[in-house]
Amino acid sequence: MGKVRLGLEVLCEERGSLVQGRRIGLLAHPASVDSRLVHVLPRLLDIGARVELLLGPEHGFGGETQDMEPVEGWSKGPLGLPLLSLYGATYETLSPPKEAVDGLDALVVDLMDVGSRYYTFVWTAVLALRVCHRGGVPLVLLDRPNPIGGELVEGAPQEPGFESFVGLHRVANRHGLTPGEVVQLAAQVEGTGDALTVVPMDGWRRAMRFGDTGLPWVMPSPNMPTADTALVYPGMCLLEGTAASEGRGTTRPFEMFGAPGVNPLRLAQRFDGYGLEGVRTRPTSYKPTFQKHAGVAVGGLALHVTDPRAFRPLLCGVAALCALWAELGPSFAWRHAPYEFVEDIPAIDLLCGSDTVRKQIEQGALPRDIEVTWLEGQRQWEEFRRSCLIYG
Repeated sequence: MGKVRLGLEVLCEERGSLVQGRRIGLLAHPASVDSRLVHVLPRLLDIGARVELLLGPEHGFGGETQDMEPVEGWSKGPLGLPLLSLYGATYETLSPPKEAVDGLDALVVDLMDVGSRYYTFVWTAVLALRVCHRGGVPLVLLDRPNPIGGELVEGAPQEPGFESFVGLHRVANRHGLTPGEVVQLAAQVEGTGDALTVVPMDGWRRAMRFGDTGLPWVMPSPNMPTADTALVYPGMCLLEGTAASEGRGTTRPFEMFGAPGVNPLRLAQRFDGYGLEGVRTRPTSYKPTFQKHAGVAVGGLALHVTDPRAFRPLLCGVAALCALWAELGPSFAWRHAPYEFVEDIPAIDLLCGSDTVRKQIEQGALPRDIEVTWLEGQRQWEEFRRSCLIYG
């Protein structure tokens, strides 16, 4: 397939009047680069934008921090520009204060997403749009590909009451949207669209996976090293809601999972018995270097996706939970600590969007039986999302 021109490149080559000579704030991260790996900040400066403020989402403007690691307040960013973290210790820090954007002519947002509701960058953009709308400041979002494609979706939107920073709006687990489409959907629901301009890509097609785009991969966060990681993430992120390892602290996060005391061969036999398509497993053991079980031997499985179109990452993640629940018995544990600023709902329920999956796993249900519970919501999502599609 042909090469894709990013929203950043379309802005610089065709729509520079949106920013030229104007006082600009910039919300970006390390993956906010063009096809030549030039970051959005120098590109904006080169076309005459007056960048006066930098904003960093979770993991930071430079991508230095781990998941859920707070970075408080103001600091000095690249080129000495003031840099404000939008990921501190409280929910209130996730939105820029009104006074930070008051003097701007526009806020430019350029954030790479990975196609899963749990990935927080699009929600940072939605929160910023709310502030811009109230303050009369235009928000210009530079669109980027969904690296796992824009055709296939999986899962149901959250049930009411399960919205959080891993899903401010009711969106399927694997949503099949670009960042611009997600934010456009939120703007339609909230009535903030008059403050939003999405600069679309040129040449992106919904059937494309990241390897089809001709673009270089840059880690948008510390534990998203490859496009293969993004493909498994909509399911394997569910392991964050447990005491088991999702592979953080290794070079293949989310592509490996396990727990201390697990027999890898027996776990593989159980997992493979679920008959999932498009993926093969390899028994393995590893020692995470940080976070869960750091320095402790973990028995588990490595995932190898053999057919991306047949592979269903959410079903795979649920299968991993079912297998671990069956293998570990009473030693299996859900995460009970606060998760993404929510204390009264278990992390696994926030990620799944209801308590249904957790309760069914606890009752010993099989992955395919659990999948049935989200299929009607998935069908409704496929219909609903059409109103925000920018590409075909």
